[in-house]
Amino acid sequence: MVRLPAPLWALWLGAALCNPVRAEPDPASALPVGTVVAERRAIDKAHDFVGRVEAVSRVEVRARVTGFLDAVLFKEGELIKDGAPLYRIEPDLFEAAVKQAEGTLERSRAAETLAKIQLNRAQELLDRNSGTVVARDQARAALHQAKGAVTGDEASLETARINLGYTQISAPIAGKVGRTSVTKGNVVGPDSGVLTSIVSQDPMYVTFPVSQREFLRYQQGGDRPDRSKVGVRIRFQDGSEYGQVGRVDFVNISVDRATDTVVVRAVMPNPAGALRDGQLVRVALQVGAPEQKVVVPQAALIADQGGVYVFAVEDGRAVTKRVKPGPGGTGPDAVIEEGLSGGELVIVDGLQRVRPGIPVRANPIGPSASRT
Repeated sequence: MVRLPAPLWALWLGAALCNPVRAEPDPASALPVGTVVAERRAIDKAHDFVGRVEAVSRVEVRARVTGFLDAVLFKEGELIKDGAPLYRIEPDLFEAAVKQAEGTLERSRAAETLAKIQLNRAQELLDRNSGTVVARDQARAALHQAKGAVTGDEASLETARINLGYTQISAPIAGKVGRTSVTKGNVVGPDSGVLTSIVSQDPMYVTFPVSQREFLRYQQGGDRPDRSKVGVRIRFQDGSEYGQVGRVDFVNISVDRATDTVVVRAVMPNPAGALRDGQLVRVALQVGAPEQKVVVPQAALIADQGGVYVFAVEDGRAVTKRVKPGPGGTGPDAVIEEGLSGGELVIVDGLQRVRPGIPVRANPIGPSASRT
């Protein structure tokens, strides 16, 4: 065994302690993790709000005459056209009322004809000095009474015909019809309430409140665009984005005193019927040219007392990177304002076992892969 002299041994030990050799991570023992690349994308300048979908037209269908319901002529939930038949009330009594009014009108017209003849006769007798002025005036008054009766009976006949038309209840607008509250055989009338409802489908309104502070900041902005050119996008409750772009068409003229907000309304195309009346959505107003931002999946973000951070893979090890999320994220993605420059391998799968500095083995996954 070769022994080093004491001075040389001391120098060798000191150099080893001052320059330790870092052990390379063992690929076999490294923790497998799923990673995605932090990418830079063009992100629209947007302001997010909570909005609600509203139908442009909404109609509550009611009965206008009383009678037995003879038929329900639509299928609940289907799309119907303007004027499509919805209900039929038994028309027999109303048809009889029309015939009765027609008979009354005929009698009135006959009486009018007789009154005209009697007036002419009274006038002829008066002209031959065989009649009296009183008789002529009485005949003239009788004619006026007959004409009045004809006018009243014509109105009664028109009313009877209108009521007969009300036995056929039709859709006043095109749209989607709701469930019916009555079925065949029930007595319906003006006091029966709403029989069904119809809501229009395309386009739809999206209304959302804007706080007074944001509204004033927008008004005072020097580069504010025409409101009709402001793009409106919406996201559903599951985070998915709606494929159509809407336009702002109305800003309320007053501020809500209870909430200090201004209601803004946008018109949104709905060709496929994906939007429903009353639906709650997230609204994003696009108010400027897109900017390049770093985007990572929401699943990569971790929060603690110090803020928000992500784990990235560098030299085969997990490292912590503090980040500052910003507005403008869409669905499962988050926009990063600070902390990442783009191109980093960010861990999104297997985060439960990741600790700073441990060896990891990066396995790239697609954006639609399962993340934990």
